[in-house]
Amino acid sequence: MTEQRQAEQRIVVVGAGMAGVQTAVALRELGFTGPVTLLGAEPHQPYDRPPLSKAVLLGKAEGSAFDVDFEELSIGLQLGREVTGLRPEAHEIDTPDGSVPYEVLVIATGAEPITLPGGEGVPGVHLLRTLDDAERLRPVLAEQHEIVVVGAGWIGAEFATAAREAGCEVTVVEAADRPLAGALPAEVAAPMAGWYADSGARLLTGARVAGIEPGAVVLADAEGTRLAAGAVVVGIGARPATGWLAGSGIALGADGSVTADERLRTSLPDVYAVGDCASFPSGRYGERLLVHHWDNALQGPRTVAANIIAGAAGGVPEVYDPVPYFWSEQFGRFVQYAGHHGAADTMVWRGDPAGAAWSVCWLKEGALVALLAVGRPRDLAQGRRLIEAGMHLDPVRAADPSVPLKTAVR
Repeated sequence: MTEQRQAEQRIVVVGAGMAGVQTAVALRELGFTGPVTLLGAEPHQPYDRPPLSKAVLLGKAEGSAFDVDFEELSIGLQLGREVTGLRPEAHEIDTPDGSVPYEVLVIATGAEPITLPGGEGVPGVHLLRTLDDAERLRPVLAEQHEIVVVGAGWIGAEFATAAREAGCEVTVVEAADRPLAGALPAEVAAPMAGWYADSGARLLTGARVAGIEPGAVVLADAEGTRLAAGAVVVGIGARPATGWLAGSGIALGADGSVTADERLRTSLPDVYAVGDCASFPSGRYGERLLVHHWDNALQGPRTVAANIIAGAAGGVPEVYDPVPYFWSEQFGRFVQYAGHHGAADTMVWRGDPAGAAWSVCWLKEGALVALLAVGRPRDLAQGRRLIEAGMHLDPVRAADPSVPLKTAVR
């Protein structure tokens, strides 16, 4: 891309979370010299989210701002500027403070938490998605309230872990018959139910919430069970934050995600999408993936930045087809997952799930496609590389936890 062409090309990134910040930074690292504007809806300096459910929540850190000098990088950071619409025919984004023109737009607005019907506006009901959410919950933990957590997914487990560490009484209510029902098969998630009791938390599965009142959660069972709750934390999932795109003509999936292509381009010209708000077709797994995890928001931006520059310069575009990865720290355990097990035909256990360290491998036609590791980081590191390389495993050797995964290759 020539210097003149770059100077003429205004790039606007909407969303100042991990995906948006990394896109702006990657543009500079890859040599883009034109104007880059980063719009953030929150008034805070852009920050990382994983510490919110850990160090920030427990008061061990005041914040988790990214170590990025936006001024030095000549990135125009505009905070507290929420977007309300997109007019692609005019190449403009609408905000309450006026429109913002662009030549190239990157949508990185992330995801927003799903709220519990009837919980909006009730005192003591909390979400945990933003820095402000974590700040509101810090004194709740410090005062050691009785806490009811609605949802035993990743965020529910992490919050319950922090609340128990703070000395709170914790009850977790889950509508499904097991924790992590939407993420893992029953036989894999089942052993994790015991982690709650081991930590002193109470887990109620198959329990639906009928309503929330000040000081109590009412269950939808025959007895109308009431759970005392000095505070309620709702962690029942998140959806792509794409409502502002209504009427723009941009293609969205049934899950609300922007349906990007393999280069992370949207259905509109000069518009890309990355991170939690965007799904993409995976050649590796043969299906469209929507990945709501930190690593996706870290890796995708470099592909977006490279393709923006390549598009203007007539260069070779990059395809985005990662091995998804995430981790969770809960109840004294470090849980890691790599890949996508949806189409697997074989599951191999490594170690005893009643123990402190074990793994599960998923194979498809003999090839390793996904791996879950609990307290076995070496399995994860080796397995992730094997998945990337499309390697086949000997299931008998892979089932022996004393055998390094890399030596179980056929």
